[in-house]
Amino acid sequence: TLFFAIMVSDIHDKKLFLIDAYALIFRAFFAFSKNPRINSKGQNTSAAFGFANTLIDLIKKEKPTHIAVVFDPPGGSTVRKEDYAEYKANRDETPEGILTMIEPIKKIIKAFNIPIIEVPGYEADDVIGTLAKKAKKKGFFTYMVTPDKDFGQLVEEGIVMYKPPRGGGSAEILGEKEILEKFDVDNVHQVIDVLGLQGDASDNIPGIPGIGPKTASKLLKQFGSLENILKNTDQLKGKQRENLENFAEQGLMSKKLATIITDVDIDFDEEDLKMGDPNPEKIKEIFTELEFRNLAKRVLGEEIVVSNTASSATNQKGNPMQMDLFGSQSLVENRTPEETSGYKTIATEKPKYHLVTLPEERKELLDLLLQQKSVCFDTETDSLNSLEANLVGISFSFHPKEAYYVPVPSNFDEAKTIIQSFKPFFENKDIEKTAHNIKYDLKVLNRYNISVQGPLFDTMIAHYLIQTDASHGMDRLAEEYLNYKTISIETLIGKKGKNQKSMASLTPEEVVEYACEDADITFQLKEIFKKEIGKYDFLKNLFYHLEMPLVRVLQGMEQEGIKIDIEHLRHFSEELGQELLSLEEKIQKEAGIEFNIDSPRQLGEVLFDRLQITTKAKKTKSGQYATGEDILQKLKDKHRIIPMILEYRQLRKLKNTYVDTLPELVNKKTGRIHTTFMQTVTATGRLSSNHPNLQNIPIRTEKGREIRKAFIARNDDFLLMAADYSQIELRIIAALSEDKNMIEAFKNGEDIHQSTASKIYNVPANEVTREQRSAAKAVNFGIIYGQSAFGLAQSLGISRKEAKQIIDSYFEQYPTIKSYMDKMIQFARENGYVETIMKRRRYLPDINSNNAVVRGFAERNAINSPIQGSAADIIKLAMVNIYDEMTAQNLKSKLLLQVHDELVFDVHKDEQELLQKLVQDKMESAVEIAVPLRVDIQVAKNWLDAH
Repeated sequence: TLFFAIMVSDIHDKKLFLIDAYALIFRAFFAFSKNPRINSKGQNTSAAFGFANTLIDLIKKEKPTHIAVVFDPPGGSTVRKEDYAEYKANRDETPEGILTMIEPIKKIIKAFNIPIIEVPGYEADDVIGTLAKKAKKKGFFTYMVTPDKDFGQLVEEGIVMYKPPRGGGSAEILGEKEILEKFDVDNVHQVIDVLGLQGDASDNIPGIPGIGPKTASKLLKQFGSLENILKNTDQLKGKQRENLENFAEQGLMSKKLATIITDVDIDFDEEDLKMGDPNPEKIKEIFTELEFRNLAKRVLGEEIVVSNTASSATNQKGNPMQMDLFGSQSLVENRTPEETSGYKTIATEKPKYHLVTLPEERKELLDLLLQQKSVCFDTETDSLNSLEANLVGISFSFHPKEAYYVPVPSNFDEAKTIIQSFKPFFENKDIEKTAHNIKYDLKVLNRYNISVQGPLFDTMIAHYLIQTDASHGMDRLAEEYLNYKTISIETLIGKKGKNQKSMASLTPEEVVEYACEDADITFQLKEIFKKEIGKYDFLKNLFYHLEMPLVRVLQGMEQEGIKIDIEHLRHFSEELGQELLSLEEKIQKEAGIEFNIDSPRQLGEVLFDRLQITTKAKKTKSGQYATGEDILQKLKDKHRIIPMILEYRQLRKLKNTYVDTLPELVNKKTGRIHTTFMQTVTATGRLSSNHPNLQNIPIRTEKGREIRKAFIARNDDFLLMAADYSQIELRIIAALSEDKNMIEAFKNGEDIHQSTASKIYNVPANEVTREQRSAAKAVNFGIIYGQSAFGLAQSLGISRKEAKQIIDSYFEQYPTIKSYMDKMIQFARENGYVETIMKRRRYLPDINSNNAVVRGFAERNAINSPIQGSAADIIKLAMVNIYDEMTAQNLKSKLLLQVHDELVFDVHKDEQELLQKLVQDKMESAVEIAVPLRVDIQVAKNWLDAH
């Protein structure tokens, strides 16, 4: 019998559950992203399994009297796209693993006799909003089943949000009180104003630049609504006022886009929505088809028979692929059942977590720590900024399910005394130290004059190497590998907002379990990951000889920071401000009318109605023209106003994003800017930078390059030195493809772009024109990224036919490069991954997709990742070697930045010659490949002149 066959017989209240289908489907799919469920047919059933599990839990626990599942229609919201053509335009292609499961999911819903609702032109949000309002009038209590925060605007008495739990536990039910706290507003209607002000990147709703949730909340408490804010901008100051006035229409449009429609033309028939009896035969049929054994047993009370199990799936070579831990075709292809059996469960006995407060207890703990070969530690702090964070305490673990927490006083000197007592452990070179994101902990301890010594093991980096494209958060890893749900930080300090506590405000007794658990779980994860890394020589090499040594290099760079010339940026900001005013006058004079250049609607009307630049302008049904940069670039020769507008936009972005922002990010204590380098973000192995992102400082335009001028040497005793790999990606593709022509050109020290142009245009090298060299350069770099004839034609402003001829000629001259590209795609199809020169793997699960667009993206990655990833490996290796040598020689000079293929140093004038030679040698000898690596080095007072 079905477990819920008679569940509604004693229910008298009218409880309506409206399920936001795609929100739950996407959540289910990505919850299994690290180890997707693959059945014996090779189908990724993650989305269907997760959705079905949530549906069954909801029915069993909540016992709805009425229910419906609401889907977005094909094409989404045509209503909103009429207002704003770019609505949701930035969303990635829906993964094939979702697309292929939509029909099976609908079959599951129908098997449970639950109605499916879909209204053309309207999103599920609008349909749910309309039905919820109508249901309230008929005495229903409605649960909107979704994790989407936008639904907060609909919450009122009798209508709540219902967020299904992740990994067991209870659902989160959000009524008016919870929504007001979450958005920090006075009434739920202001949720729409918040969304209009801050925008929504996931839906491509622009909002007002520079306004986030905190600012939005503050403004709304002062003025009540977006409209009132815009009426009272005279009460505001500076950039905030400027943005609100310049982007007023954009804000109002954003609010309209974020508003859930509640008057969709749809009838509310409560009989149609009644929770009926499921159909056991149909459930058995679809669960058998999808191979959901446990779900079938749970619902039907009987086993189902399937022809095969997920573990019998094979890759194209016929090798068995383990799907348990790491996802399809991962690094555990040959694991035995015995090896996996202990990984997915955690013993049920209560862990032993100790609070260590007395001096004699700390001494006893130190003695224990010094007896260990490996210890996991975790710092609890009052800030995420590692350079400013104060310690609240430290936890230690060296046995599973046992940990120790040492709290420290809020007084810095008193805390330092306690922390210093553990110096013999931290500075012991024989004990391995483990942590999750260990660089943060090293920087925090550095403030207390603790320099952590000995081997390091970072579980976040370990997991990144094992499974690059997955999420590496400790809480998620605990669920995935230990089947354990960790204590949420919110349970200790509350959710984000004005009422959130600081960790420092809690008592040690309140923190001990949370802190000990962090160390304990990280220690257990380390035991798993260490075994996995130990099975593969290439993983051991990457982890122990590259990524972990790099942690110390990056720690040093982040602590050093880089000095900027604030006065230069202030003058440059004034200069840009004047240029923007001048451009604004010229543009309005050219238009013959005053208008807001930053308003897409007004700009479109001026360009296409008033000036009639083209009769083929893209226009929505609401009458608003599309005026994005790509559209204006195509029209730049049509009217002289277009280049002015493009320049205006470029200068405004430059001013807002960099010139006015960088001075605000200078650390008050050090007087320098400190970025954070991240090792576990990119799929190729490249480092990324944030808070601020110094890898995106513009260099292509003269004005953009001015920003680099503001990055200066430490003081008069130092200069900035920039060391840049010359055309490293081209040298790598020449080496990997073993193309004789290109290898020869590099060995002879030729200008590779001139040499390429000479070959593809069949002219002597000394007769190559600037245009021909530019075209050859575009092809050389475009090939790495799988550039098509269409893309080359666009970038060079030539016909597609001419572009095709250039590419064809290129491959005639470099035939083995084309063979290499084809070989990489075929290798990926057969193995599911590609690898760099250091054997770093990138898995490409979509390489055999039936969707041509998705497959094409994976094919381009198959070509590009080995090249870009190898370049990343090489510069990382060079950084480690340079840092080690600089440390050994105790140089005053410091490595400050890594920007893709470039390193930036503060070089002491007395060490200039020595450091140039050292850096040149270590960078050019980092690896040995078929072509020589070349490094260009310049020294100057600022970054621009050193580049």
